[in-house]
Amino acid sequence: MAAVSLTPRALYEEVAELLRQRIFNRELAPGSWIDELKLAEEYGISRTPLREALKVLATEGLVTMKVRRGAYVTEVSERDLADVYHLLALLESDAAGIVATKASDAQLKELAALHKELEKSVGQREKFFELNEAFHMRLLAIADNRWRDQMVADLRKVMKLNRHNSLLKSGRIQESLTEHQVIMAALLARNAPASVAAMQKHFSNGLEAAA
Repeated sequence: MAAVSLTPRALYEEVAELLRQRIFNRELAPGSWIDELKLAEEYGISRTPLREALKVLATEGLVTMKVRRGAYVTEVSERDLADVYHLLALLESDAAGIVATKASDAQLKELAALHKELEKSVGQREKFFELNEAFHMRLLAIADNRWRDQMVADLRKVMKLNRHNSLLKSGRIQESLTEHQVIMAALLARNAPASVAAMQKHFSNGLEAAA
């Protein structure tokens, strides 16, 4: 089988994903300067695809470009966080209302199965993070609005800059799970207003924990 060479586009997207994960994992801390020369050497690439990757992360809000100073990992202010949670609450509560009304029985069973996995992962922080996001993204996929999906995906990247701070607070993971139980019960009851309200409450409490 012939080797497949990376195109310039594929290369910078791959680099963007590597940097994205380093930011989420706090290997590149909020407010820290990104050493382009060091990273280019580490990845064995020129600075061109690296700079293209940084532009991608800048459009996502994960990196801030400063004139004559280079790129920095974005620091999320209290105002930024409040704005992001506000928009996520609007978008995801709307999706929850649609799912409660229009989802098939099979789709609701799929969400219920994800929720069961979430319950089992309470003692495993990273797995809880992953399953929590999987539940939310699956709910959005069922609601089926690609424009909302795109907006939520970008907003959640910014939220992840503060994710560990919020869920590491004492008792927050259990509180989050309890909120998910209320959301799931409302969805299974096909109660759209209750689903909307439960999702809004979930994000309101999440913001309070993150602040």
